[in-house]
Amino acid sequence: MSVLIFVESNKGKFKKSALEAVYYGAQIAKQKGSEAIALLCSPADNPAELGKYGASKVIHQNLESHTDNMVVADLIKQAADANGAEYVIMTNSSLGKSLAGRVAIKLDASLVSGATSLPESDSVSKKLFSGKAIASIKLTADKKVISVMGNSVIPEEIGSDAPVEAGSYTARTGRVTVKESKTSDGVVPLPEAELVVSAGRGMKGPENWGIIDEMAGILGATTACSRPVADTGWRPHHEHVGQTGVAIRPNLYIAIGISGAIQHLAGVNNSKTIVVINKDPEAPFFKAADYGVVGDLFDVVPRLNEAFRKFKQ
Repeated sequence: MSVLIFVESNKGKFKKSALEAVYYGAQIAKQKGSEAIALLCSPADNPAELGKYGASKVIHQNLESHTDNMVVADLIKQAADANGAEYVIMTNSSLGKSLAGRVAIKLDASLVSGATSLPESDSVSKKLFSGKAIASIKLTADKKVISVMGNSVIPEEIGSDAPVEAGSYTARTGRVTVKESKTSDGVVPLPEAELVVSAGRGMKGPENWGIIDEMAGILGATTACSRPVADTGWRPHHEHVGQTGVAIRPNLYIAIGISGAIQHLAGVNNSKTIVVINKDPEAPFFKAADYGVVGDLFDVVPRLNEAFRKFKQ
């Protein structure tokens, strides 16, 4: 038996969430006394480095870019069968969400999407109702598929480079053709970000966003915004966080000029630390904040930027 981890790469590099998935799978393999095998279906500069996070070997089946996800799901199924995988692990990314159900059906497996803990007696925890409840789900099938929520584990280097072998599985012809895929360059995607600086209508207009970009630049953070800001065109829609936008779990979330409507809180309340800056002491966001500053953001934020800059020197 083994644990198979499907690993994503982006332009030859591994995302932090991919390393989390490998480390997560390696911990399950350690519990079960089996081996953790990484399956990589995209280009990677150094596949062997996955061994540092617990993979005993890496199977690299390099597919063409823009491959139909149904083809990838079929390859995962082939790899799981060939290696006697009891567990199949992947990240709870947009790709992972697309693949997890398909793979579970192909393997006749139990499925937990968005897991936040390692299995204990084949039970896995995940958050429900926008993080307000925690469910413990028993995986009763012989095979299990788990997608891991980002920032649920801290990946540690526990090994060395792993041997890499070329995959020999048969990729069937897909029924969907993806002609082009566009991604943002040079920015940590919001689901991957450990530090997020977000702002809302309290900014009064897009022309004032410079102080937000400045703070993000100093801290090395990713910028985000509330839904009204995205809807009015002040910021691009991919920066919208909340129940109807991107759900995030950073280590630090700084909310500036955001009142904290329930729809926004639902997408950010899994952040480890929340800092709120708002001039309204009755803003709902303060009830969810770990730290709060009541004050005019146009006074507070420049002062913070200066303090952050001095601290970074």
